[in-house]
Amino acid sequence: MLSIIIPAYNEERYIREIISRIQKIKLKKEVVVVDDGSTDSTASIASKIRGIKLIRHVKNSGKGAAIRTGLKNSSGDIILIQDADLEYNPDEIEKVIRPIAEGRASVVYGSRYLDPAQKARNRGFIKKIHKNAYQLFYMGGRGLTLLANLLYSANITDEATCYKAFKANVIKNIPLRCKRFEFCPEITAKVAKRGIKIAEVPITYSPRSFEEGKKIKMRDGLEAVWTLLKYRFVD
Repeated sequence: MLSIIIPAYNEERYIREIISRIQKIKLKKEVVVVDDGSTDSTASIASKIRGIKLIRHVKNSGKGAAIRTGLKNSSGDIILIQDADLEYNPDEIEKVIRPIAEGRASVVYGSRYLDPAQKARNRGFIKKIHKNAYQLFYMGGRGLTLLANLLYSANITDEATCYKAFKANVIKNIPLRCKRFEFCPEITAKVAKRGIKIAEVPITYSPRSFEEGKKIKMRDGLEAVWTLLKYRFVD
């Protein structure tokens, strides 16, 4: 069975739609929504949707903390992380988990840079003018991938992708300390240090701008760099 963990914070605009699209996927699955102390109607909307498991944080603790809660409350053999917005297409979930389901991998990342058409769309988006310097965010993600490859020989193209899938017994046996957006560099570092190869599959991506509600900030990029450096020497 597949467990899909959805960490959600103030996503009332998207939460109903993302769950609806996930529920239409013809896979044996459980949907674990972790509302991370939202101050809008995210939890209220999710609570009215049948067929999901909803866990609520009393206060906002961060995406990493929400994922850790989701891991404790998931029962599938395969676990996939799904952001609550619509940047990542749930129709591609089956493609992302296929290498695990077929016994060819233990960890799979959906890469936004393997498909030439998607790479062109990425470049087109960053050429637009955004009030909060999305261009820096994009380049930061590319830089984190380079750093992960240099430090851990990860041999990946997209460290910061939010589509990450794991054999449950792999991720649940890795001690995680993340609270905010440092989940991605922490899990990448710890998977690579354990000698587990990260497989990648091409995915599509529809980035939302900061004006549309994107939450990651410059601080999170710096924290990601520190996380990759730190876990090279500690565990």
